[in-house]
Amino acid sequence: MNIRNHFPTEELQKRDAAHHLHPFTAQHDLANKGSKIITSAQGVYVYDSNGEQLLDAMAGLWCVNIGYGREELAQAAERQMRELPYYNTFFQTTHIPAIDLSEKLAKLAPRDLNHVFYAGSGSEANDTNIRIVRQYWALLGHAEKNIIISRKNAYHGSTLGGASLGGMNAMHQQGGLPIPNVQHINQPDWWAEGGELSPEEFGLARARELEEAIVEFGEKRVAAFIAEPVQGAGGVIVAPDTYWPEIQRICDKYEIILIADEVICGFGRTGNWFGSQTMKIRPDIMTIAKGLSSGYQPIGGSIVSRKIAEVIGKDEFNHGYTYSSHPVAAAVALANLNIIESEGIVERVRNETGPYLAKKWARLNDHPMVGEAKIVGMMGSLALTPDKANRSKFLSPSGTVGYICRECCFANNLIMRHVGDRMIISPPLIIDKEQIDILIERAWKSLDEGMSKVKEKGLWESAPI
Repeated sequence: MNIRNHFPTEELQKRDAAHHLHPFTAQHDLANKGSKIITSAQGVYVYDSNGEQLLDAMAGLWCVNIGYGREELAQAAERQMRELPYYNTFFQTTHIPAIDLSEKLAKLAPRDLNHVFYAGSGSEANDTNIRIVRQYWALLGHAEKNIIISRKNAYHGSTLGGASLGGMNAMHQQGGLPIPNVQHINQPDWWAEGGELSPEEFGLARARELEEAIVEFGEKRVAAFIAEPVQGAGGVIVAPDTYWPEIQRICDKYEIILIADEVICGFGRTGNWFGSQTMKIRPDIMTIAKGLSSGYQPIGGSIVSRKIAEVIGKDEFNHGYTYSSHPVAAAVALANLNIIESEGIVERVRNETGPYLAKKWARLNDHPMVGEAKIVGMMGSLALTPDKANRSKFLSPSGTVGYICRECCFANNLIMRHVGDRMIISPPLIIDKEQIDILIERAWKSLDEGMSKVKEKGLWESAPI
């Protein structure tokens, strides 16, 4: 139900600017412009303080997999709050929601990934992964094996550890990042960086940078490689088909722990329960969050293999969070997973709505400003370009054109995000075919309007190759 807002939007914006520091935001600019005030949501739609209904093609922040307004999750939270609103799992204690959720995740996760260490978010979980990986090797007598390799333009959270694992320059420029013994290789973005190589050649070349890095730093020093099956916040970068098999071969050859960051890709987004299954890789650790509770409660975690859990369990692991396996969050996550399973949402994405969206999304390739339309399951991206034939970037600073198109999307009641000059979507997994049609219609209209504005501003110009 759309709950009516009783406060004028301008008043809410002033109150917000007066006291609320926003993430990833230039606060002064936002105060001048004014925040968009979201007041309620249902299904795939959110409503703002002006009464506008917006199709949320980002599922919040990649997370509201089962859609908004699910009464079952509210009831699960209420029941748990009345029975046991909080208790920790430190000091040899536990509670039933943590037991039930861990058992469920062990059944859903592939192969022998069957132990879970909980956190409050994906960022915290990736901090945990740093500790797990280094403690694992230390307990095996290889404390020097502490280098973790990641990728440029990857996103693994915004804590000190998570942001260090991530490969985003803007984040590394603030706070003295990355922390020691985290290294980065290039991303598998063929459209932007492939040059004259075929996608197949490029995929192999980028994967083999991992082997080159292992040789450079020393096999006895490299502990793990972390990557998202599909790079999400980096722009929905889908690696060429040759990339992941080669990465798996290299990790196997050098006995490197493979960490799959499933924070975005997990719980149905790629058409399987986990993106690792879609890409046919065998991670030793999976980072989870977001779709774990469909965003209804803050919860994340690390699912680790039996082999790693057995080694870590030999000594006290001096690590944890106050809200690790919070009982309310765990109860809501379990209810969420039961809904995904009982309603066949993963299968629907894989067999019905995912292929339908892929077919519709591919047609956006015909737009004169779209150089590449990529999609996996319910994750899609559009690379914007003034010159499709040459895969050219815009001459203006990265993100200038993307922001113009993003504002056009908002004006057309469509929430699409821009990453640089790429437009991206990640809609709720429960989106139906009629709503997909609306999404595509509004996306095309926004691209048309964005292109007109780009040309009016004199920005339709290619960067030198």
